[in-house]
Amino acid sequence: MRIAFLTAPEGVEQIELTDPWQAAKDAGHEPVLVSTKSGEIQAFNHLDKADTFPVDEVVGETSASSFGALVLPGGVANPDFLRMDNEAVSFVRDFFDQGRPVAAICHAPWTLIEADVVRGRVLTSWPSLRTDIRNAGGTWVDEQVKICDHGTNKLVTSRKPDDLKAFCDAFLHVFSEGAG
Repeated sequence: MRIAFLTAPEGVEQIELTDPWQAAKDAGHEPVLVSTKSGEIQAFNHLDKADTFPVDEVVGETSASSFGALVLPGGVANPDFLRMDNEAVSFVRDFFDQGRPVAAICHAPWTLIEADVVRGRVLTSWPSLRTDIRNAGGTWVDEQVKICDHGTNKLVTSRKPDDLKAFCDAFLHVFSEGAG
Protein backbone atom coordinates (compact mmCIF):
# COMPACT_ATOMS: atom_id res chain seq x y z
CA MET A 1 0.00 0.00 0.00
CA ARG A 2 1.17 3.55 -0.76
CA ILE A 3 0.99 5.57 2.45
CA ALA A 4 1.17 9.36 2.40
CA PHE A 5 3.19 10.97 5.19
CA LEU A 6 2.12 14.62 5.15
CA THR A 7 4.42 17.22 6.70
CA ALA A 8 5.05 20.93 6.42
CA PRO A 9 8.41 22.10 5.02
CA GLU A 10 9.64 22.45 8.60
CA GLY A 11 8.60 21.66 12.14
CA VAL A 12 7.85 17.93 12.06
CA GLU A 13 9.04 15.99 15.10
CA GLN A 14 11.66 13.73 13.52
CA ILE A 15 10.97 10.56 15.52
CA GLU A 16 7.23 10.88 14.79
CA LEU A 17 8.13 10.78 11.09
CA THR A 18 10.97 8.26 11.06
CA ASP A 19 9.58 5.58 13.39
CA PRO A 20 6.20 5.25 11.60
CA TRP A 21 7.96 5.51 8.22
CA GLN A 22 10.28 2.63 9.10
CA ALA A 23 7.39 0.59 10.54
CA ALA A 24 5.43 1.04 7.31
CA LYS A 25 8.47 0.12 5.22
CA ASP A 26 9.22 -2.94 7.36
CA ALA A 27 5.61 -4.08 6.88
CA GLY A 28 6.04 -3.95 3.10
CA HIS A 29 4.25 -0.66 2.45
CA GLU A 30 5.50 2.22 0.33
CA PRO A 31 5.82 5.39 2.44
CA VAL A 32 5.68 8.61 0.40
CA LEU A 33 6.73 11.99 1.84
CA VAL A 34 4.19 14.62 0.80
CA SER A 35 4.66 18.29 1.65
CA THR A 36 3.39 21.70 0.62
CA LYS A 37 6.63 22.54 -1.23
CA SER A 38 9.12 20.51 -3.25
CA GLY A 39 12.71 19.98 -2.15
CA GLU A 40 13.39 18.92 1.42
CA ILE A 41 11.66 19.19 4.77
CA GLN A 42 13.48 20.18 7.95
CA ALA A 43 12.72 17.88 10.87
CA PHE A 44 13.20 18.79 14.53
CA ASN A 45 14.05 17.09 17.79
CA HIS A 46 11.61 19.09 19.89
CA LEU A 47 12.87 22.66 19.27
CA ASP A 48 16.27 21.79 17.78
CA LYS A 49 16.88 21.28 14.07
CA ALA A 50 17.48 17.65 13.18
CA ASP A 51 17.78 15.98 9.76
CA THR A 52 16.32 16.93 6.40
CA PHE A 53 14.33 14.56 4.20
CA PRO A 54 13.54 14.73 0.47
CA VAL A 55 9.95 15.44 -0.56
CA ASP A 56 8.50 12.80 -2.89
CA GLU A 57 5.27 14.57 -3.88
CA VAL A 58 3.73 18.02 -3.44
CA VAL A 59 0.27 18.21 -1.92
CA GLY A 60 -1.20 20.37 -4.71
CA GLU A 61 0.06 17.96 -7.38
CA THR A 62 -1.16 14.67 -5.88
CA SER A 63 -4.43 13.35 -4.52
CA ALA A 64 -5.69 11.20 -1.67
CA SER A 65 -7.01 8.70 -4.21
CA SER A 66 -3.43 7.71 -5.13
CA PHE A 67 -2.81 6.49 -1.55
CA GLY A 68 -4.28 3.76 0.61
CA ALA A 69 -3.81 5.66 3.88
CA LEU A 70 -2.43 8.81 5.51
CA VAL A 71 -0.03 9.34 8.43
CA LEU A 72 0.20 12.75 10.08
CA PRO A 73 3.34 13.08 12.23
CA GLY A 74 3.34 15.72 14.94
CA GLY A 75 5.64 18.41 16.17
CA VAL A 76 4.24 21.71 17.40
CA ALA A 77 4.98 23.80 14.30
CA ASN A 78 4.26 21.14 11.66
CA PRO A 79 0.45 20.88 11.98
CA ASP A 80 0.20 24.62 12.62
CA PHE A 81 1.83 25.28 9.22
CA LEU A 82 -0.30 22.59 7.56
CA ARG A 83 -3.60 23.94 8.87
CA MET A 84 -2.81 27.29 7.25
CA ASP A 85 -2.39 25.65 3.81
CA ASN A 86 -5.73 25.14 2.04
CA GLU A 87 -4.40 22.40 -0.27
CA ALA A 88 -2.99 20.44 2.69
CA VAL A 89 -6.28 20.74 4.57
CA SER A 90 -8.24 19.59 1.51
CA PHE A 91 -5.82 16.69 1.00
CA VAL A 92 -6.47 15.53 4.59
CA ARG A 93 -10.24 15.98 4.28
CA ASP A 94 -10.25 13.89 1.08
CA PHE A 95 -8.96 10.82 2.99
CA PHE A 96 -12.01 11.06 5.26
CA ASP A 97 -14.39 11.73 2.35
CA GLN A 98 -13.00 8.68 0.54
CA GLY A 99 -13.15 6.43 3.63
CA ARG A 100 -9.38 5.89 3.74
CA PRO A 101 -7.69 5.27 7.12
CA VAL A 102 -5.76 8.08 8.81
CA ALA A 103 -3.24 8.00 11.67
CA ALA A 104 -2.21 11.14 13.60
CA ILE A 105 0.11 11.60 16.57
CA CYS A 106 0.85 14.33 19.10
CA HIS A 107 -0.09 17.81 17.75
CA ALA A 108 -1.17 16.45 14.32
CA PRO A 109 -4.91 16.58 15.19
CA TRP A 110 -4.71 20.37 14.73
CA THR A 111 -4.74 19.66 10.99
CA LEU A 112 -7.73 17.32 11.47
CA ILE A 113 -9.55 20.09 13.36
CA GLU A 114 -8.91 22.53 10.52
CA ALA A 115 -10.21 19.93 8.03
CA ASP A 116 -13.39 19.71 10.16
CA VAL A 117 -13.19 15.92 10.48
CA VAL A 118 -13.14 15.40 14.28
CA ARG A 119 -16.83 16.10 14.96
CA GLY A 120 -18.35 12.96 16.49
CA ARG A 121 -14.96 11.22 16.66
CA VAL A 122 -13.06 9.93 19.72
CA LEU A 123 -9.35 10.65 19.65
CA THR A 124 -6.27 11.38 21.69
CA SER A 125 -3.42 13.82 21.19
CA TRP A 126 -0.84 15.84 23.05
CA PRO A 127 -2.84 16.99 26.12
CA SER A 128 -2.79 20.69 25.17
CA LEU A 129 -5.09 19.94 22.20
CA ARG A 130 -7.84 18.58 24.46
CA THR A 131 -9.90 21.80 24.43
CA ASP A 132 -9.39 22.34 20.69
CA ILE A 133 -10.67 18.82 19.96
CA ARG A 134 -13.69 19.28 22.24
CA ASN A 135 -14.46 22.68 20.68
CA ALA A 136 -14.35 21.03 17.24
CA GLY A 137 -16.97 18.46 18.31
CA GLY A 138 -14.67 15.56 19.10
CA THR A 139 -14.23 13.59 22.31
CA TRP A 140 -10.71 13.65 23.75
CA VAL A 141 -9.38 10.68 25.72
CA ASP A 142 -6.05 10.27 27.52
CA GLU A 143 -4.97 6.91 26.08
CA GLN A 144 -1.74 5.63 24.54
CA VAL A 145 -3.52 4.86 21.30
CA LYS A 146 -7.13 5.29 20.22
CA ILE A 147 -8.77 3.68 17.19
CA CYS A 148 -12.04 5.37 16.26
CA ASP A 149 -14.44 3.95 13.69
CA HIS A 150 -17.30 6.39 14.36
CA GLY A 151 -17.20 7.87 10.87
CA THR A 152 -16.46 7.28 7.23
CA ASN A 153 -13.02 5.85 7.98
CA LYS A 154 -10.87 4.52 10.79
CA LEU A 155 -8.83 7.10 12.69
CA VAL A 156 -5.80 6.08 14.77
CA THR A 157 -4.38 8.63 17.21
CA SER A 158 -1.67 8.72 19.87
CA ARG A 159 -0.39 11.30 22.35
CA LYS A 160 3.39 11.55 22.11
CA PRO A 161 6.70 9.94 21.10
CA ASP A 162 6.54 7.55 24.07
CA ASP A 163 3.44 6.04 22.41
CA LEU A 164 5.12 5.38 19.05
CA LYS A 165 5.35 1.58 19.38
CA ALA A 166 1.62 1.27 20.14
CA PHE A 167 0.81 3.89 17.48
CA CYS A 168 2.75 2.04 14.77
CA ASP A 169 1.29 -1.34 15.74
CA ALA A 170 -2.25 0.09 15.70
CA PHE A 171 -2.05 1.95 12.40
CA LEU A 172 -0.35 -0.99 10.66
CA HIS A 173 -3.16 -3.26 11.87
CA VAL A 174 -5.87 -0.81 10.74
CA PHE A 175 -4.17 -0.13 7.40
CA SER A 176 -3.85 -3.86 6.70
CA GLU A 177 -7.61 -4.25 7.32
CA GLY A 178 -8.27 -1.52 4.76
CA ALA A 179 -6.07 -3.24 2.19
CA GLY A 180 -7.82 -6.59 2.62
